[in-house]
Amino acid sequence: MTRIDAKFAELRAAGKKAFVAYVMAGDPDYETSLDIVRGLPGAGVDVIELGLPFTDPMADGPTIQLAGQRALDAGMTLQKTLDLATEFRKTDTTTPIVLMGYYNPIYSRGVEKFLSDARAAGIDGLIVVDLPPEEDDELCIPAQAAGMNFIRLATPTTDDRRLPKVMQNTSGFVYYVSITGITGSAEAEAGDVGPEVARIKAATDLPVIVGFGINTPEKSRAIASVADGAVVGSAIVGQIGAGKPVSEVLEFVKTLSDGAHSA
Repeated sequence: MTRIDAKFAELRAAGKKAFVAYVMAGDPDYETSLDIVRGLPGAGVDVIELGLPFTDPMADGPTIQLAGQRALDAGMTLQKTLDLATEFRKTDTTTPIVLMGYYNPIYSRGVEKFLSDARAAGIDGLIVVDLPPEEDDELCIPAQAAGMNFIRLATPTTDDRRLPKVMQNTSGFVYYVSITGITGSAEAEAGDVGPEVARIKAATDLPVIVGFGINTPEKSRAIASVADGAVVGSAIVGQIGAGKPVSEVLEFVKTLSDGAHSA
């Protein structure tokens, strides 16, 4: 059982929904980013999604693209991202960390070395948005063999014929992308999301967490009420990009987590 599995079992037993927060590793710099990540559990975050900066983030909107660029400009690398996770683990051994990004930096490092290093750094799961199920032998299956969850995205365009393929070899949780398009480009609506979550849950026993288009405590609560939890990324990253102090960023995160946990 991974930390992700344990966290969702704990939440289920307590009758609570999950709140997942995405931040870009190294944004705006290593030290500030580490301070934010260390503060996330205290702000009510159940699972941390740690973005891996990449030069060509095809699924990300301007807010997260800019965060990645800031991180890269500040010298962030895959190694430094793993270093950040290692530092976090010195004071927190229970909060799950999902590394979210693109395959190129992992491929460049070498899958076997990456998985070994990521496990040693305390990474619990991977979301690699540009590796479809047809490429499971490339990273998904080796990652699961190494004891990490491989979390797949489902979208409004994942029809009933495609869904079983997407669910194949998925573990940890399913990330439902509530809108078509890039991150931060539209708002999620619970009325649209609810039936889609139900459709996915009919195809899997895994928790279904909804992300994209959630930017307020009210929206966090509404989406969590029709799913197993909510993910917020762009709204948090936008606060960091605006230069807000770490304490204010974490206060904002707390309002979002309170929303999801009240669902």
